[in-house]
Order: sequence, then C-alpha cells, then structure tokens
Amino acid sequence: MSRAEQIIIGEGPLSWRDVTAVARYGATLSLSESAWARIDNAQTIVQRIVASGERAYGVNTGLGALCNVSLADEQLGRLSRNTLLSHACGVGPALPDEQTRAITCAAIINYSQGKSGIHRQVVEALLTLLNRRITPQVPSQGSVGYLTHMAHIGVALLGVGQVSYRGQVMSALQALSEEGLSPVELGAKDGLCLVNGTPCMTGLSCLAVADVNRLMQWADVIAAMTFEGLRGQLDAFDETIIALKPHPGMQQVGKNLRGLLAGSEVLANSQGIRTQDALSIRSIPQVHGATRDQLAHATRQIEIELNSATDNPLLLGTPDAYRVVSQANPHGQSVAMAADLLAIAMAELGSIAERRLDRLINPTVSGLPAFLVSQPGVNSGMMITQYVAASLCAENRQLAQPAVIDNYVTSGLQEDHLSMGTSAALKLHKVLENVTQILAIEYLLAGQAFEFFKGPRFGVGTEAAWRLLRERVPAYDEDRWLAPDIASSVTLLKNEESLETVFQRCRDYAADAHTDTDNNGRRAGAPRAGQAGAGSAQTTDTHSGVAAS
Repeated sequence: MSRAEQIIIGEGPLSWRDVTAVARYGATLSLSESAWARIDNAQTIVQRIVASGERAYGVNTGLGALCNVSLADEQLGRLSRNTLLSHACGVGPALPDEQTRAITCAAIINYSQGKSGIHRQVVEALLTLLNRRITPQVPSQGSVGYLTHMAHIGVALLGVGQVSYRGQVMSALQALSEEGLSPVELGAKDGLCLVNGTPCMTGLSCLAVADVNRLMQWADVIAAMTFEGLRGQLDAFDETIIALKPHPGMQQVGKNLRGLLAGSEVLANSQGIRTQDALSIRSIPQVHGATRDQLAHATRQIEIELNSATDNPLLLGTPDAYRVVSQANPHGQSVAMAADLLAIAMAELGSIAERRLDRLINPTVSGLPAFLVSQPGVNSGMMITQYVAASLCAENRQLAQPAVIDNYVTSGLQEDHLSMGTSAALKLHKVLENVTQILAIEYLLAGQAFEFFKGPRFGVGTEAAWRLLRERVPAYDEDRWLAPDIASSVTLLKNEESLETVFQRCRDYAADAHTDTDNNGRRAGAPRAGQAGAGSAQTTDTHSGVAAS
C-alpha cells in the first residue's frame, strides 16, 4: 500500500485498503465534484424542510425518545451543538490515533453518498482534521452502537475536548488555532449527522481486515516452519488431496505451504518416520483455510457497509421533489456479525498456533531438546513462552464470545435492539493483538528448532523467514531475558516488507527451479541450514499480500 497516496471519494466504491491508507499511512483524502454536489443537494433539502416547517426527525425535532418535540429557528443550530456535547460522554482510555482516523474517514465516505443533509463546511472541517493530522481523543468505551465515539470526534470541530497534534495531546481549540482554523458553526441536522450511522464500527473493522490479511500470511509462514521443525509428513499437503476438499481458503493455504517448504531436505529426509502427524500439524490447510474463507465473507459485509448510506433520516430526491425517510440504516448488525465472526476465526488461528508451539518445546513429541535449549535443567529454555501463549488463547476464548447477541434497551424504549457493533470491532482488535503475540512466540520457537538441524537445507520460504528472524533475534543458547525477544518478533510480524521478502523468495525459487541449479540440484545462492546471519535477507520496497487472494 502506497504511503504517499491520495484517495478521492467519487463515483466508485471504496475498500478497506482505502480506509487503511488514510488512517494508518497518512494518505490524503478528498472528494470529487460529484460527491460535493450530492452533499449540497441533500443540504438544500434540509433547508427546504426548515423553511416549510414540515416535521422531520432530527432536522426540526428532538432525538431518540424526544422525537415528537418540535423545534424551530435558532433552536436547530443549538440542537446540533447540544447533541454533540451531550453525547460526548465516553469513558476509558483513548483510541489509538489510527482508529479514530479510520472512523473519521468512514464517516466522510458515508456523507459523500449525499443522503445525510450535513453542511458542506462540516465535511470540509472533518477532511481538514484528517489531512492535517489533528486527531480527536476518543474514549474507547461507552457505545452500544456508535454515538459516544462519533460525538467525541464531532466536538473537536467545536474546539471542545482534547486532540492529538504534532506528537502532543492538547486542547482542540489550541490545535485549531495553530492551524489557523476556527470552530465550526453547526446548522440543522449537522449534530445528528455527526453522531449517526455506522462509520465507527465500519472504520474500525476496515483496519482489522488489514491486520487479519497480514496475520494470515504470517501464520502460513510460521506454521510451515513449525511443520518443518517437527519433521512433518508432507503428503498431507499434497495438491491432489487438498483439491478433494475445494474450499478456496484451503486451496490457498495448501499452495502457500508447498511453496514455503519447496526444496526442503529436512522434510525429504523425514518422509515415512511416522504414519501421520498430530492434527495441529497436518490440519494447517483446513484450519487456516477456514479463517481465510470467513475473512472473505466478513470483508464483503464490511465493504458493503462502507459504501452505504447509514444515516437516519435519509433524504432522497431533489429540493423540488424530496422524501424524508426515517428508517434503521444506522443499525450495524451486518458489521457487528462480521467482526464477531472474525474474532472467532482469528481466535482459532491463535489456538492452533498454541498447540503447534507446545509440540515444539515438548521433548516427548518433538524429537528436539527439551524446551529448545541445549542444556535443559540448568536452563529452563523457552518453557514459559508456552504459558504466555496459553494465557492469550484463554483470553481470546472470552473475547470470541459474540457481542452482537448482547442486547440492551436505551432511549426510553425507543432504541430497543442494538448491534453492539463498535464493541465487536474493538474486541476484535484485542484478539488480533493477542494472535500477533501468539504467532510471534511460535516464530521464536520454530526458529530455535531450526538451530538443531546442522546439515540438510530448509524450505526456500521457511529458511528466508528464519534468516529474517535471526537478523533481529539471536539463537537461544542459554537462558536470557525473553520478553525483548518476543517484542522483536512482534515487530517483525507487523512489517509488511519482511513478509513480502519471504514470498518473493518462494516465487523466485519456483521461477528458476528448472534452470538455476548447480550440480547438486541445489538452487544457486540458496543458503544451507546453520548459516543464518545478520544481513542475509534482502528486503523489497513492495508491500505484502502477494500469496493470498
């Protein structure tokens, strides 16, 4: 993903990649002329409603259970301001900046549909916050759907609350002043537009999709290393066998594993040493593949929502022939279910990784020194890292409980079925962080297992991954402080260029397998086991995502 990209909201649909580019990598966001025209059209409809005195929810009435209270004239702007102030009552630690930026980006995409009725200058102010990196401090807790999170973004436009700006947390008013900006004056319906819809859960879920895509790739790489370290039976990944169960994700994982393990003398020498491997070893395509298939489904749900009009009421038609429709498009059931599904799928990915890494340190099944250290006894080795992984898996089981099935009643019985979509998305992010830590531990252990093979070469992809690890983390010869090693492994798993390096090696190997060989049938320049060292891996300037569809 380009770090210097410009995303233009126009006629075509946007994707989670676009939101991630803006939120995480600082791509600038702008709207096409047609998008601005749609926004202006809906705002003109609002003006016609105000002038006519026709009752329309949120335009000239109170909100929620106060929907039958009529308002007029100067009360409409006050309603918008008061809506933000009264709804900005979240609690807990602030969201990371990239999460708040993702929410803001998704909100602007929603307004660009031209069905909300928000004033142009409010959207321009939100774009300014994004593009000048003025990020509201949004408390992470307190939404049953979206209201409090969105309100904390909205009050920053008024110069209220705190923001992150130029590496510091300061008052919103100060940050606006330093940029030469003034607080926004709100009009009819602006306040409701700023707190309404599903951008909160959708923006958060877009970032989660980006992380799931990256972690699934790393999971295949690390699982292949563990498989090789345990001398697995490669027949389980045979292309003909995998094809007999044609789930798309399973086919992709099988292809990845065969590519990563290509050329492995360790596996060739281990053929037939056991009839079959434990399920956590031989079912990698089935389990990892199921997670990929759930991601494909969840991504469709999230991207449909991202490109939908999710306000209430919605304004249709033209100022001369319009409809104002109260409905339930802000209900985020689809995104909530998608986030819950991804939390379950990723918890399973972490669970099978923990079972694999346990086998690496257990001398009764590994065929390796106890706890992967050469002098067990005086050294505890990597024993306790499995405890950590087990703890994280236990926490993921709790987090995998669906949020969407928890329903409460709010607003005096008016809002009596809630999606809990923001809660679902936030706990998904916690699951993803836990899975990252679990995979980082498995990576360390699989890399350490490789240290005990001093002759045969590894697979082209697994050896590349081992070398990347050894550039950052030395072999574990005797007990040392392990927490920094895990942190270094986590950093590597968040590096897309490193992931691309591994799969590029696999592609290169496949391309020249029949032409670039020496007399021993060994690919020219391919390193042998036991020769890992700093500077051995070549990184690229492209991003990951090459082997997964």
